[in-house]
Amino acid sequence: MELEFERDTIISYDTVAQVTLCQEETLESIVPDACPDILRIVDVCGQATLSGKQAREGLAQVTGMVRAVILYQPEGAAGLRRMEVGLPFTCQAEAPGLTERGVVLASPRLRCAEARALNPRKVLLRVDLAVDVTACQPVEQSVCCGAANAQEGAVCQRKFQGEHYQLCSVQEKPFTFSDQLRLPSNGGEPPQILAIRVEPVCSESKLIGSKLIFKGAVEVYLLLQEPGGTLTTSHESMPFSQIMEMAGAAEEGDCQAAVEVTGFQWETEGGDGRELELTLELLAQAQVRGRRSLTLLQDLYSTAFQMETERQLQPLCRLWEQSVRPQAVRELLETGEMVRSVVDARLALGKVEQSREGEELVLTTDAWLSVLYLDENELPQCVRRSIPVSCRLDCPENARCVCHCTCPGEVFAAPAAGGVEVRFTVEFSCLTTVSDAVPTVTAARFGEARSWEGGERPSVVLRLAAPGEGLWDIAKAYGTTTEQILQANELEEEELPLGKMLLIPSTR
Repeated sequence: MELEFERDTIISYDTVAQVTLCQEETLESIVPDACPDILRIVDVCGQATLSGKQAREGLAQVTGMVRAVILYQPEGAAGLRRMEVGLPFTCQAEAPGLTERGVVLASPRLRCAEARALNPRKVLLRVDLAVDVTACQPVEQSVCCGAANAQEGAVCQRKFQGEHYQLCSVQEKPFTFSDQLRLPSNGGEPPQILAIRVEPVCSESKLIGSKLIFKGAVEVYLLLQEPGGTLTTSHESMPFSQIMEMAGAAEEGDCQAAVEVTGFQWETEGGDGRELELTLELLAQAQVRGRRSLTLLQDLYSTAFQMETERQLQPLCRLWEQSVRPQAVRELLETGEMVRSVVDARLALGKVEQSREGEELVLTTDAWLSVLYLDENELPQCVRRSIPVSCRLDCPENARCVCHCTCPGEVFAAPAAGGVEVRFTVEFSCLTTVSDAVPTVTAARFGEARSWEGGERPSVVLRLAAPGEGLWDIAKAYGTTTEQILQANELEEEELPLGKMLLIPSTR
């Protein structure tokens, strides 16, 4: 006869893939007719935008676009010219267990971009991309938390009381953001905009009921050229605030929200041409993790009947550590020539690699730097370099660490002997969890009535506990209860005394 159970349902998301895909894309492009011939390419600025995401059977696919601006010195003219090129990209990650019901989160970024003039009217563009991809699959799992009507079959139960740290909600929200900026004024003609970079930064997120309120700012970086040819930069912050519905989340959950650029456009307005109207298409992607109390049925037996049980290991997750670890970096980028002044400095972060040294986990990412400067002849030049940045944290071997790196604030760059000195900070945001496997009962059925070998069952047995044997094991083996053994031996705790004979009464 099948035993009926009280059951609980765990509703959550499984992270079936969490990877950073790095790839290189190239494109040959013709200089537009309205642009002069290329004498020398100086720099390439760019912005990676997210176009689409798709969850397929076992596969997460991401598409996007790199909007690259090639800055070059024209033949027979002073100053810099700009040439904008669009380069689409597609990448995909294996995600076993992902279906069309899953959710894909993605964050593309441009690590490095370079261009080479094949001739005065043709360029070869090369971009180096890193795309963070997380694939989440919704799951519902039924677990046994106890036997129904346990008294009828004289059933004894052993239960596990604990918590499961789970990903309970994954949502996204597209929204449009627009604002006006005032270009710097020197009293004359407005400057020419050579390049624009936008970076949404989510600085605060909070759950109120089932709604997630998140705030931040779009950081706007402008590279400008004054009418006389002087290169300058400008930085503006445009704050935003949004509300997103987070089904399945609890107020005490841990929120993680990020905003990605899916498209942007700009145009200058106003009588003096110094009003910049900026419109961005943004996508907010949010995850909420939380602790869920669980009762699991670990074992059971009947004092009256034999029982057959089916079992499985139930994985549970515990939060080990959640921290942000800043790492200050100071480096010299060698140029091989004297640097008169620094115009602009950009930084992008690559993939986070993990390695272990004893009890420590070593996290390493590459900081990709590009610095635009003027040499001793007042000509614009660019130096690029990748710098490894590491962080260490104590982490048990059975733990899993998910790390996301950001660079808060701006990159400081200044001329120095032999090149350019740069200073910046990389923050390693670490979420470390530990997985446990709890043996659980999934089904059980009653068998024949208990019998004792050799005939009539004795009313009491006298024996020593074997090494590693617990009170529950002894009671189960003899078809009695732990309470009766404790009472018969005048014990108050379940920890058995070493080297002492135990009276094991039978249950009739």
